[in-house]
Amino acid sequence: MTLSAHPETLILPGLAGSPEGHWQYLWAEERENARYVEQEDWDFPDLERWIANLEAALIAGDGAYLVAHSLGCILAAHMASRPAAAKIRGALLVAPCDLEATDRIHPGLIRAGGMPEARLPFPTVLVASRDDPYMAFDRAEHFASLWGASLHDLGYAGHINLSSGFGRFHRGYRLFDGLVERVESARRPAPVFTIATSTEPSSLYP
Repeated sequence: MTLSAHPETLILPGLAGSPEGHWQYLWAEERENARYVEQEDWDFPDLERWIANLEAALIAGDGAYLVAHSLGCILAAHMASRPAAAKIRGALLVAPCDLEATDRIHPGLIRAGGMPEARLPFPTVLVASRDDPYMAFDRAEHFASLWGASLHDLGYAGHINLSSGFGRFHRGYRLFDGLVERVESARRPAPVFTIATSTEPSSLYP
């Protein structure tokens, strides 16, 4: 599948958004059909409002993939029980944040409720780091299992953001392209084979 053939990609940043130079910023710049789901307040997130904006973006389209980071992953996971989840073809969740750990680091900034635990009804790849201050690796394994996501271990990569060296995220592109190819291949109708028949007598039998 070529890049231009990708369906719409909705980019979901986390707390404080994804500033210039962040891999999500570059993704929106470089990838055709990729755009941010804009939020009114990136610095003091209200997850219910964030969910409403994501739902509106999904309903307005014909189906989309999600590329989420940090709190954006929690936003995506909260879509599990929402009708608009039927519009999500697949999701790449990078460095999801554990809300308890995030509240310890940034007390009182996020109105998000608890961690979503329902299985996600769309194919999902979760990318986790072994030294992410926002989610311990064993917690990432736990939520990958709960959400029905395949887990990709990125090693020691911090929070997979600008401060830990990401920048352009080439492996993320490869993981996403593989996810899209699998999903779109499964969506293609199976080929129909026909057997030619003839009403003419066979020349093998005079």
